[in-house]
Amino acid sequence: MMHVAILGSRGIPNQYGGFEQFAQQLAVYLVRMGHRVTVYNSSLHPYKESEFQGVEIVRCYDPENHLGTAGQFVYDLLCILHARRKSYDVILQLGYTSSALWYPLHPSGVPVVTNMDGLEWKRSKYRGMVRQFLRWSEARAAHRSQALVSDSKGIAHYLGQTYGLDSTFIPYAARPVDPLPTEKLAQVLGPMGLVPGAYDLLIARMEPDNHIHTLLEAHAHAADLRPSLPPLVLVGRPANAYARRLLDRYPNGPRFRWLGGIYEQDTLEILRQGCRLYFHGHSVGGTNPSLLEAMASGCRIVAHNNEFNRSVLGDEAVYFDEAIALGAYLANDNPWPESWPAKHRQTVAEQYTPEQIMGAYLHLLQQCSNAS
Repeated sequence: MMHVAILGSRGIPNQYGGFEQFAQQLAVYLVRMGHRVTVYNSSLHPYKESEFQGVEIVRCYDPENHLGTAGQFVYDLLCILHARRKSYDVILQLGYTSSALWYPLHPSGVPVVTNMDGLEWKRSKYRGMVRQFLRWSEARAAHRSQALVSDSKGIAHYLGQTYGLDSTFIPYAARPVDPLPTEKLAQVLGPMGLVPGAYDLLIARMEPDNHIHTLLEAHAHAADLRPSLPPLVLVGRPANAYARRLLDRYPNGPRFRWLGGIYEQDTLEILRQGCRLYFHGHSVGGTNPSLLEAMASGCRIVAHNNEFNRSVLGDEAVYFDEAIALGAYLANDNPWPESWPAKHRQTVAEQYTPEQIMGAYLHLLQQCSNAS
């Protein structure tokens, strides 16, 4: 039996995003396979218990609400200092943005496996010294980890080309979901003021690199050209200045429905299955969990045109680069290949099931633990 520590997320159960969702999936799976797992939670996380489905929870002080981004560095430091007092067999570090500074403080003799996530320094919100720091952090995490995980083949290629380092390609996981009856969709969507098949959907963190602004502009342009265009529903907390500016410019109303953060999986599934089109604007990173979930739900997907999205979706999607062209496309009643939703579900079933993905992580963690 291994004792695995998972650091680098805001904690479980998931109330935030991709890393937290993955941490929850993996931690529960490892416990089910007979291993002991500790997940580090931010003190800001609303879940206050010391255990979740057999997973041990350690809460560390997180001053991000007072210090902003700088608080993440404090939180990561406190998590690593706590880990030094424990006897873990292997540490899984999720990301490196604010933790790489503290890599020398990881417990001596305990292998660190780092999920390198996306190319953080490429995010448009980072400039100048911050971008240089992130590139330094990336190199530091790459060279100081005992093993690296790439969640896309593009990231694996980048790490090999940039640092001459091998990494293990393990994407995120999803499970195909059978189509739900229209009556069940209507029961949940009706109280939200939504009709199955009569709205478009965007589920994402409200960040510039997810092209929320592009999609809102495109949808507004399309609605000007075609007043009968279905509304765009947005799921995600408008918790930063970028999101609040967009909410001011495209207010909640008939054209745009801002639902805020929703983390209840059954509700999200119904929203996905009930939408006419699903928009995926992520442009930095690898195999995104929300994209896999949209595929698993059989969504008709409009995605940002980049290598990461194309490597997952292939030819079974519509791709966009900028707002005006996408708006013109949306304004027309374009036919949609009927085979695409079924192909999405098939791709998920063949390449991204939890058994495959979590099993690959278990194998890698065991390899690193046994080698230490």
